[in-house]
Amino acid sequence: MQHQEFEPPLELRDVIKCFWHNIIDAEELQSGFEVQPDGYAEIIFHFGDIFSAAYNDGLQSLPSPFMMGLLNQPVVFHTPNRLQIIGIRCFPWTVFDLLGLPSGKDGVRIFEHPIARLQSTLNKWVDAGRIDEALAEIKAYLLNERSRIGVDSMLYKAGVAMRQANGTLPVKQVAEAAHATVRTLERNFKQSSGYSVKDVSGLIRFEQARNHLWHYPDANLASLAHELGYADQSHLSREFKRYSGSSPAAFARKAKKRKLAVSNDFVAFVRG
Repeated sequence: MQHQEFEPPLELRDVIKCFWHNIIDAEELQSGFEVQPDGYAEIIFHFGDIFSAAYNDGLQSLPSPFMMGLLNQPVVFHTPNRLQIIGIRCFPWTVFDLLGLPSGKDGVRIFEHPIARLQSTLNKWVDAGRIDEALAEIKAYLLNERSRIGVDSMLYKAGVAMRQANGTLPVKQVAEAAHATVRTLERNFKQSSGYSVKDVSGLIRFEQARNHLWHYPDANLASLAHELGYADQSHLSREFKRYSGSSPAAFARKAKKRKLAVSNDFVAFVRG
C-alpha cells in the first residue's frame, strides 16, 4: 500500500483535518481490508473496480463519492482489483454543514450531492497520475462551499479541546472550553454531528489506543490505560472491544503480524 497525506489550505483547517491518497494493490485485497472506527468522518472518492462494504450484516456496493461517518464497529471493504482512493478527513461536527446534508448516525452513507460532479474530472487526473491536480480540483470546490457556510465557533472550540485532550475531557470541561452550558453544547453538537460529545470523545480516545497499539504492539496495557485516562486496564479492554470487536491484546497480536507485510502508514486507512 502507498499512502500520502496532505494538509488542507488554511481556510479549510477548521472543517478538514487532511486530504489523503492511497493506492492498494490487488494482492492486498484478496480477503478485503478492515477499517476501524475513529473520531473523524471521511468523504471517499475511489477509482478502479467495483467497491463494496460488508456492513450491518450485508454487502453494499458503494458509488464514488460516499461518506464514511463515525463508526461503532469495523467495516470491511472489498474490491477485486487495484484501487486508488482520495479521502477528505473531516471533523464530524462540521462535515454535514459543509455538504449541506442532515446529520445522522450512518456509518457508511450513500448520498446525492453536487460534489459527485467532480468524479469525471478526477478520473482523468488520477488516470494520468496527477494526484496533485485531482486534489486541487477538490480543494477549489470545498473552498467555495466553505465560503457559503459559517462554522459554529462554539463547536470549533469544543472540538479543539476534545482533540487536544485525546477524548479524555468530561463533557462539563468541554463546555467550559467552548464557553457554553452543557445543555447548549450537547444540543448543538448532536444537531451538527448526529452524536453526543461523550460519543465522539469515546471514539477519539479509542483512536489513540488503537494507533498506539498499532505502532507499539508490545505496549503495557495498564500503562496505556492510565495514559489515556481510562479507569483501569479492564475499562480500556471493554471500550476497545466495543469499537473494534477484539481485545487490545488480540489487536496488538494482529498488528504485529500485519506490520511484517506493510508499512506503518497502513493504519491511516486500513485502520485495524
